[in-house]
Amino acid sequence: MQVLPLTTKSIGLAISYLERGGIVAHPTETCYGLACDLTNPSAVARLFDTKKRPLDQPVSALFASVMHAKEYVMWNTQAEELAQKFLPGPLTLILPLRHDAPHAIFLIPPSEQRAASSEQRHIGIRISSHLVTQKLVTLFGKPISTTSANVHGQPAAYSAAEILSQFPGDLPDVLIIDGGLLPIRPPSTIIDLTGPFPQELRRGNLNP
Repeated sequence: MQVLPLTTKSIGLAISYLERGGIVAHPTETCYGLACDLTNPSAVARLFDTKKRPLDQPVSALFASVMHAKEYVMWNTQAEELAQKFLPGPLTLILPLRHDAPHAIFLIPPSEQRAASSEQRHIGIRISSHLVTQKLVTLFGKPISTTSANVHGQPAAYSAAEILSQFPGDLPDVLIIDGGLLPIRPPSTIIDLTGPFPQELRRGNLNP
């Protein structure tokens, strides 16, 4: 596990980690997050194994912009209204996945894909307001995972030191971009837009 200060060089190295199937821990507008290439099934499997995340809990996808997200999900009027008001920002919208998306994406490890086919018809999307997060997904050019940088069931991490305290140090495929100590904020608000009416699944620091 490598820890680097936030610099232009470390951002470039983070992109190379993502390109070869590694994992990048980085600051977001909520807590530190873990990013991997969602079009790479091996990378997704590595993420779940590293985080010890249950295989029945798909991760969300991070996009560079609303336009980028629209290439992967079936947008609707409700999504547009919420996006204009709250995005970029700590809001996750669950929407139907497009069948003609530019890339196949894996929200869970591929061995579980068939068993979790219902989850794969929907996807949680995030568009971050944090400059580092925006830089990563924009430079990478494809959707990356967005999930908290902690072992499943453990507290969210708001510093590189807190990440290191939860994960073993011998993880060669993990890079931590140290953006300093983050203020403690609630996680993103999650709204499911796949039914006839919006359903708030988690209340964060937004009031839709």
